[in-house]
Amino acid sequence: MCIRLYVSQLFKSLFSTCKLRRQFYLNGMHKPGDVILGGLFEVHYTSVFPELTFTSEPNMLSCQGFDPPGFRHAMTMAFAVDEINKNANLLPNVTLGYSLYDNCATLVIGFSAALSLVSGREEKFLLHENCLGTPPVVGIVGDSFSTFSIATSDVIGLFKMPIVSYFATCSCLSDRHKFPSFFRTIPSDAFQVHAMIRILKHFGWTWAGLLVSDDDYGVHVARSFRQALAQSGGSCLAYSEILPWGENSAELRRIVEVMKKSTARVVIVFAHQIHMIQLMEEVYLNQIQNVTGLQWMASEAWTTAAVLQTTRHMPYLSGTLGIAIRRGEIPGLRDFLMKMHPDIYDRNNNGNSMVRQFWEYTFQCRFAPPPSGWLQGGGALCTGQEELANVETEVLDVSNLRPEYNIYKAVYALAYALDDMLRCAPGRGPFSGNSCATLQKLEPWQLMHYLEKVHFTTPFGDEVSFDENGDALPIYDIMNWQWLPDGSMKVQNVGVVKKTALKGEELRLDEDKIFWNSDSKQPVQSVCSVSCPPGTRMARKNGQPACCFDCVRCSERKFNSLECTSCPEDFWSSPQRDRCVPKKTEFLSYHEPLGICLTTASLLGTFICAVVLGIFTHYRSTPIVRANNSELSFLLLVSLKLCFLCSLLFIGRPRLWTCQLRHAAFGISFVLCVSCILVKTMVVVAVFKASKPGGGTNLKWFGSVQQRGTVLVFTSIQAAICTAWLISSSPVPYKNTQYYNDKIVFECVVGSTIGFAVLLGYIGVLAFLSFLLAFLARNLPDNFNEAKLITFSMLIFCAVWVAFVPAYVNSPGKYADAVEVFAILASSFGLLVALFGPKCYIILLKPERNTKKEIIGRGTAKS
Repeated sequence: MCIRLYVSQLFKSLFSTCKLRRQFYLNGMHKPGDVILGGLFEVHYTSVFPELTFTSEPNMLSCQGFDPPGFRHAMTMAFAVDEINKNANLLPNVTLGYSLYDNCATLVIGFSAALSLVSGREEKFLLHENCLGTPPVVGIVGDSFSTFSIATSDVIGLFKMPIVSYFATCSCLSDRHKFPSFFRTIPSDAFQVHAMIRILKHFGWTWAGLLVSDDDYGVHVARSFRQALAQSGGSCLAYSEILPWGENSAELRRIVEVMKKSTARVVIVFAHQIHMIQLMEEVYLNQIQNVTGLQWMASEAWTTAAVLQTTRHMPYLSGTLGIAIRRGEIPGLRDFLMKMHPDIYDRNNNGNSMVRQFWEYTFQCRFAPPPSGWLQGGGALCTGQEELANVETEVLDVSNLRPEYNIYKAVYALAYALDDMLRCAPGRGPFSGNSCATLQKLEPWQLMHYLEKVHFTTPFGDEVSFDENGDALPIYDIMNWQWLPDGSMKVQNVGVVKKTALKGEELRLDEDKIFWNSDSKQPVQSVCSVSCPPGTRMARKNGQPACCFDCVRCSERKFNSLECTSCPEDFWSSPQRDRCVPKKTEFLSYHEPLGICLTTASLLGTFICAVVLGIFTHYRSTPIVRANNSELSFLLLVSLKLCFLCSLLFIGRPRLWTCQLRHAAFGISFVLCVSCILVKTMVVVAVFKASKPGGGTNLKWFGSVQQRGTVLVFTSIQAAICTAWLISSSPVPYKNTQYYNDKIVFECVVGSTIGFAVLLGYIGVLAFLSFLLAFLARNLPDNFNEAKLITFSMLIFCAVWVAFVPAYVNSPGKYADAVEVFAILASSFGLLVALFGPKCYIILLKPERNTKKEIIGRGTAKS
């Protein structure tokens, strides 16, 4: 116990205070407050590393090249903090302060500045056992470079310190597993890539070149662009090149040669303005390599770069379309900048050196003594009496606030998150035990919780919130570089591309405002292969991207698309192969010559039957009509009329009822007809036998009742066959597409082939029996003999139907129906003419022979 107490006391005595091992000499600007926000900005655009020796201080770096826009960025944050402190509704009773550092466009300085913000500027600080107290800064605005932000967030993120960048666009920073505390008010490259592709598709540019910078920004955006382009389809990259850092004329010359030889007229550049400066200098110095007439598309990194908007670059870069950070209005910023003065800021220990450096740069003077390590203005001493109103400086230009607007939103996002946190009602907080965070026990991750849920609207009308990846709702302006008639250059806003929660991605372009760097003043055409004409499809060239293809004519029944697409079953491709048209339909129609002829023949046969029936009715009492059962003759004429009429069911577009009725009517009508002929033949034979001695008993089996009954039985059998056929497998209409490619043949399928065969077979059996009996009775006496006429008629009938079978089987489409109709008509006309022609001849032309004596006399003489 004593040993433990001794060790505890020793620990407290040795480690009750901590001291920074090294303090970085950084260019900065500070303002005290209850809560401090950090900021990282590029106030100088380069630095000089001293030669390292064993005695030199490694942190003494010289920052060179004062960057007025970068300084304006830092002052925008100072203005936003000052504006929030004056707002009684936002963070009341809390004063915000800031610590702003210059990263000098150098990773090691930017990283050192970030560590300084997290650890604080005090050389010594006491350790409290209860770990109470506010951290040096609660959040950081910055950094401007993606590479710097990756390095900073990788380390600072371990402490859940919220970092809100205003210019780092690398899509890799959206990875919440690697960068859990990173937020940004500028859209990521992923959205910028989608915006570029939307513009490509809008103008039909399917063939483009891609140039990217040789850093994290360029590598990630190139990967994202290729993936998004492949997913969107329809566009391809002709080439993809990496722009080097530093002086590398040989590589730049090679890239220019690639651009010159390529057929792609659109060049997309995701790079920093320094890369474009070097590239365009190479283009200008080697004017023999003509690269005019290209349509440049600029990323947000150089869209508004004034250094490129010069007369020497305009022949090449005029007409450029670029994605730019959303421009905003910040009321009061210019007045705030006009009030800047070195005396306002503390000069102790170089604590607020930025304003003095701006003063020296602007008025080309220097303060005495000059800060060591900073190479700024020379000449006369600065008096502090200089007036900003008397000079023109880029810092005071607030007409095109883009990164500044993002900085403004970032500061307000942190302020609103802090305000929401301090308004937490005790016992209703989001943390363990429903507790709330306080300034005395504030942890950075607690502020990050509120930052994830922040949502507000800027005075300019833009909504600010963060998604699950820390990205703000993306919005970009679309800019156009316009070469004016007076030779000056103007960057004109011609549209906007944004993403909203309700409408998704939205592109709006005012094409009337766009300046095109071409003689036609129209958008360039940038395609690897011209779109295929109607009736052809694209056949990809071997070893070439999908945008390079040959056009191949589509085959029949297909029409052009990205691939030739088959037409639906009832359609066929047009002769030009550019669309699908309904197939022609084919069936035995009443309106075509063949249908008209068959219909006329059917009606003619029906009419002749009616005429013959009228003649027989009128002369029904004459011997030739009464001979051999006139009742069967009348019934035979009626059945023949039905045979003629049933042929009409085979003409016209097949329908269900016509398909079912046509074969049934045909089968029953012909069985009725052949049954009558068969019974007539049997009666002839019976009467002849009854005329012989002892043959009278045969007639009792062939009375009128028996004859009608026999006809009825034979016909009923056929009716039963048809009924069974229709019930089991009924004929149905069918659209046959097998006969012709471009036609649909409407036909009736028989359903059951067996049923159809039985129907025809039954008719054939009856016809064969009639023919056989008539042939055997052909030599009977004339007065009883109708057998010769029946034999001849049955011979015609059988010949027609025997020929029908092969003709029907081998006839396609409507011709099969025509063959069947022809067979019906031919056999019907054969029966009508053979059976009733001679009788009508005697009745009408030879009435003297239509007597009982004549008929009997002829028979007696021959006997």
